[in-house]
Amino acid sequence: MNRKSLLYESKVEYGGWTINHAQGCSHGCRYPCYAMMLAQRTGRAKTYEDWCAPKLVDNALSLLDAEIPRLRHRVESVHLSFTTDPFMFDAGAQAPLRPMVELTTAIIRRLNDEGIRVTTLTKGVYPDDFIEQVSSLHDQNQYGVSVVSLSEDFREWWEPGAAPIASRLASARRLADAGGRTWASIEPYPTPNVDPTSADIRPLLSALESVRKVVFGKWNYSSLVSSFPEANGHYEKAAVAVAAWSQEGGKILHIKNGTPLSEAHSADVLSAG
Repeated sequence: MNRKSLLYESKVEYGGWTINHAQGCSHGCRYPCYAMMLAQRTGRAKTYEDWCAPKLVDNALSLLDAEIPRLRHRVESVHLSFTTDPFMFDAGAQAPLRPMVELTTAIIRRLNDEGIRVTTLTKGVYPDDFIEQVSSLHDQNQYGVSVVSLSEDFREWWEPGAAPIASRLASARRLADAGGRTWASIEPYPTPNVDPTSADIRPLLSALESVRKVVFGKWNYSSLVSSFPEANGHYEKAAVAVAAWSQEGGKILHIKNGTPLSEAHSADVLSAG
């Protein structure tokens, strides 16, 4: 598929300039996914199955070449991505979706060549050959993983096409070991009626010890979660634990709006540093 433009300014509370270089996502998250709901509402994805068969933006690099000269003075960093996944996983092959990885890598290099740093976020994995390139990329790039549970039972139902959790965590650690700046999104965090292990967030935090920055947020758009009787207390307890862990580890923390302690923990997690 082709598009008329690529770079845009996101309205996400911790966002900024963004690129979504595919329509749809193979991970098929059932939270439900806000990006999928928006695509269905606007007619860009007719069904769940349509959304789970992503279409790459074939003219992404040519658009980027045209847009960078016009926007370079305004763009310091670009996030990949808010409505798709830059390191999408192929669950059938149990490996990164190679065409997406190659396009993402080319976009990162093109932006970095212009001095524009990049942040990424994935429920897939960072391939070894990409991690080997990290030292040659912008030293202020940031590489994120999205992990809300250590339970594979949870992952298999709610994130059916995403990479196994252990694989995501391992790729984040390899990136950190290679000198990459890493971060994590713990959002949307479930309630215990969805995932019993969510009653205690500390094991998940321990598994994310290698990251430098964290975004934490509650689960929205679900009556299953909002009807849980102890939801407010659950999220307050989790937010307190995340805040204490972040402070002890010297990590930058952003708690999303609507989640307990959000007013006390607001940070530009995608900024340099």
